[in-house]
Amino acid sequence: MKKNVLVLLAFFLLNQSKAQDAVVKELKIEAEKKIEKDPKDTTQLIWKKGGQFNFTVNQGSQNNWSAGGDKFSFSLNAYLNLFAFYKKGRQSWDNSLDLGYGIVQTTSLGRRKSSDRIDLTSKYGYSLNKKINLATLFNLRSQFANGYFYSKTAAGADSATLNSKGLCPAYFVLSVGLDYKPTSNFSLFLSPVTGRWVVVNDPSIGSFYGVLPGKKVKNELGAFLSANFNKKIGANLTYKTKLDLFSNHKKDPQNIDVFWTNVITAKITKYINCSLNVDMIYDNDTKNVVPEKGPAPQWLQLIGIGFAYNFNKK
Repeated sequence: MKKNVLVLLAFFLLNQSKAQDAVVKELKIEAEKKIEKDPKDTTQLIWKKGGQFNFTVNQGSQNNWSAGGDKFSFSLNAYLNLFAFYKKGRQSWDNSLDLGYGIVQTTSLGRRKSSDRIDLTSKYGYSLNKKINLATLFNLRSQFANGYFYSKTAAGADSATLNSKGLCPAYFVLSVGLDYKPTSNFSLFLSPVTGRWVVVNDPSIGSFYGVLPGKKVKNELGAFLSANFNKKIGANLTYKTKLDLFSNHKKDPQNIDVFWTNVITAKITKYINCSLNVDMIYDNDTKNVVPEKGPAPQWLQLIGIGFAYNFNKK
């Protein structure tokens, strides 16, 4: 009798073990399956956020070098771009922030800025059709640190004249117009009526930017255009450009102010890239580094290889 009971018990346990193995195998298969989006689900992403950080360092030194040059040179440049785009129904809200700062130090010239930028843009849109939005745009453009004009005295000595400070000048733009977006990587904003304010908190340098003596703010009313283009060329090359144009209705509307920035980035490895930045600014009210030459375009060009990190969140 005992033998029969033991046989039945062993048989029962063996069947239970096989059943559990089957369940475990089935669970494993289910866990390894890929979860795919239902093609019928057309729900759009509400927020798209991300950005990029670039950091480059260059250093050079020489001793008894017959070709000549500075004994020591060091440069550092950092650039950060952040974006947050919102889209739901007929409403959209695009936000982007560009921050940049660079220094260069040499034996003969000492330490000087090589780049300095704060550029914040926020644009709210309400779609009239698939390609055109009624939009409101806000833009702030300024800098972090003091800036100087460098020149030579009659005796040949270096001379530095303060011409800007942190957030001084600061350019504010508030505009209402139409935003044309035929594709995801291009937009063209047009406004016939735009307010622009040039804020210079230090009256001693206000004249460099057309601010009247004793005043801290210059107000302008005019037409505004802003074009943005971002294109990935191949697997490792991207091009980004932004062009802002402003015409002052109150004074000399034919003298169009220009702000144009270009960035070409080539990815070398996951965390190393090569970048080329070319900026051009023209403002008829901004004094030339050489005042007797009158207003002229301002150019900035930076090229470097360094650390890069993308933190796009899709």
